[in-house]
Amino acid sequence: MFFGAGNLLLPPFIGLQIGHHIAITILAFGLTGILLPFLGVLSIVQSGNSIQDLGNRLHPLLAPILGAIIMLCIGPLIAIPRTAATTFEVGLLPLFPNFNPIWSAVLFFGITWCLTIVPSRVVDIIGNFLTPALLVLLLSLIIVGISNPLGAYSQTEISSSEAFALGFTEGYQTLDVLASVIFAGIIIAAAHAKGYQKTEEKSKVVIASGALSAICLFLIYGGLLYLGSTSNVADPQISRSALLIHIAKNNLGDSGMIAIALSIALACLTTAIALTSAVGTFFNQLTNGRLGYKTLVTTCCLLSAALSITGVDNIIQFAYPPLAFVYPIVITLVLYIVVFGRHVKSKLPYVGALIASTAIAVLSLIKVLGLWSAPILSIWNKIPLFEIDLGWALPSAIGFGIGYIISLRYKKISPSGN
Repeated sequence: MFFGAGNLLLPPFIGLQIGHHIAITILAFGLTGILLPFLGVLSIVQSGNSIQDLGNRLHPLLAPILGAIIMLCIGPLIAIPRTAATTFEVGLLPLFPNFNPIWSAVLFFGITWCLTIVPSRVVDIIGNFLTPALLVLLLSLIIVGISNPLGAYSQTEISSSEAFALGFTEGYQTLDVLASVIFAGIIIAAAHAKGYQKTEEKSKVVIASGALSAICLFLIYGGLLYLGSTSNVADPQISRSALLIHIAKNNLGDSGMIAIALSIALACLTTAIALTSAVGTFFNQLTNGRLGYKTLVTTCCLLSAALSITGVDNIIQFAYPPLAFVYPIVITLVLYIVVFGRHVKSKLPYVGALIASTAIAVLSLIKVLGLWSAPILSIWNKIPLFEIDLGWALPSAIGFGIGYIISLRYKKISPSGN
């Protein structure tokens, strides 16, 4: 469920930018693209069965508000149009160079709409077949690329700390931390169906499956980063899709490139169908049926189609501001619930951490939008790690500590208080 268009297109492009800084970058990308999504699922497991249970640990309104923002991001604003744009740029253009992106969007979302309105087992069957097939193709691509690199490491002027920041923030674009708190409900339901009912049992099976997934993703991401870094491409502004096609064609030849292109296109289609259905279901339930499922699916498809024709790179650029805002908030919630959830039951520490990280997220959003003047930005850069987009880390810890101290004082005054 987590391996989508962004997971495939991002690592090679990052590799092209960071040159020989492979190890530090895969570590950073692995934090936001592998470890934190895994912790996101675990935070739901420790809280209950869904994002609603996670939100209830702080406030009943948190889950609907945060859930709506997340669904818009992994739905019609970013993830769904990106699947269609990827299908066009990677799946269709190599085979039909003159194909129109508008007709591609119409075809893609026409199929998506039909199979979302009337769910079919065909989608599950294709999806279950395509993911292993795609991963086998990618593994073949990586093995060939490592055995016979296309060139030396790309030239770069960025430092190791800048490479870390790039890998960490580009990991936002996978959307996997956001998706994890939504997908967790499906994963937990699967665990229940297998007979794992207690929290300890669910945690054990999620940790085991998460560890296996993490190892596989680490190998794939690391390999794709390396292929990007040794792609022998001189233009750092090459599009993400063109870079992947270049790597596939030069390592596996035309037939290998076509196989990967078709697999990616079909995998993106099944992902879009699943996400569109999730968006329709979520907002239908959120509004208690006042917004109909079919209406929501239709609106989602139309909005996604309009955004998809702008292209993968433009969608990714558009995604930076909202992700710069929402990611620190979700990461803070996930981290503190996983680390302290079993021992700190009071809501105040978590509220304090969220308030602090939200304040920093607002500053980061203004920074990404380029609204700060240089003197003001230099002031905010004095916040520890703010310059590399991790400025929320220390303030959230301080907020958590203050909230915890207040909760202890409150308990002394009122032992029954929460």
